Amino acid sequence: MIRVKLQYEWQLQPGGSQAVEPILFRVLYAVHETGSLAGAARSAQLSYRHVWGLMGKWERMFGKPLVKLSRGRGAELTELGQKLLWAEQLVQARLAPELESVGHEIERVLSRVIETSANRLAICASHDLALAQLRDRLARNDGLKLDLRFVGSLDSLAALAKGQCSIAGFHFAEGMEQAAAAMFRRYLKPRQHTLVGLATRTQGLMVAKGNAKGIHDLSDLTRPQVRLINRQRESGSRIEFDELLSGAGIDPAAIDGYHSEEFTHLAVAATVAGGMADAGYGIRAAAAHYGLDFIPLLTERYYLACRSDSLQEPLLAKFVGLLGGAQLREILTAMPGYGTAITGKFYDVSEALPAKRAATVLARSN
Repeated sequence: MIRVKLQYEWQLQPGGSQAVEPILFRVLYAVHETGSLAGAARSAQLSYRHVWGLMGKWERMFGKPLVKLSRGRGAELTELGQKLLWAEQLVQARLAPELESVGHEIERVLSRVIETSANRLAICASHDLALAQLRDRLARNDGLKLDLRFVGSLDSLAALAKGQCSIAGFHFAEGMEQAAAAMFRRYLKPRQHTLVGLATRTQGLMVAKGNAKGIHDLSDLTRPQVRLINRQRESGSRIEFDELLSGAGIDPAAIDGYHSEEFTHLAVAATVAGGMADAGYGIRAAAAHYGLDFIPLLTERYYLACRSDSLQEPLLAKFVGLLGGAQLREILTAMPGYGTAITGKFYDVSEALPAKRAATVLARSN
């Protein structure tokens, strides 16, 4: 099987030969987590001497300290160390899904010439952490290769309608108003399409650990000195967020950062974790990944849509059958904010996307 893995590299100067070693970011993260150089060395499985030398080397290169030592050998990241770690996390969150998508596209094209494509299934889907993990597990354990490309919910459904993929992943908030549901029903026909449940997810506001800005609900986003990082237009999360603002009577123009956009849940979380925004809308699992506080606002259902007449095709039938298996449930139960109430179940379009439903929003937790 052809595998393509694309990587990026930090360079201190354009065209320069001095690349920042990836291990530096592992050590910075370990210092942040353990609070000491010795603990960071153990976590990164390096000698204390190696870690000490690494810090010294890059502090000389940057011209400023990355770590502040205190009495008793405790350590914490300086402002520069914190911003470097945030920048690397943001690059990973923003770029990794794109690199994976391009890598899989290259694999798909090469496989047409070099190897069989019998075990490859094209999926366009709204960004989801569990689906990405499932793709990796199936490739290892079942030999089923998912050409998974993350785009917005509406773009995924449009790709399915054009025959550019076999499955489209999208999410739909429980209680979303009729106008929002109609956006998805433009691409889905009750007699032509079938939906399979992937999972339920909790969406809400991700805020910095400790919530120093005192953000507790949507109205707090309009306060001075509160900055938002938003999801891109056409994404399911942006549609949900706009519906929530409309329901609360909040003018988006009153929110600083409303037009600042990221393309994945992890990129939004990384932006908040790095202090470049005070709040962002996304899933609980992304907030947990970066150690952020989370304010739940709604529960949504993540569906996988396909043409009904393709369900008997061997590859698609195999994948759909695996959705009800142990592998996916194990992934979901390990992720904060995910639920299995709809996992592996089949739904008619009109059942999953009713024309009229009353809005229901989770009560704010203290």
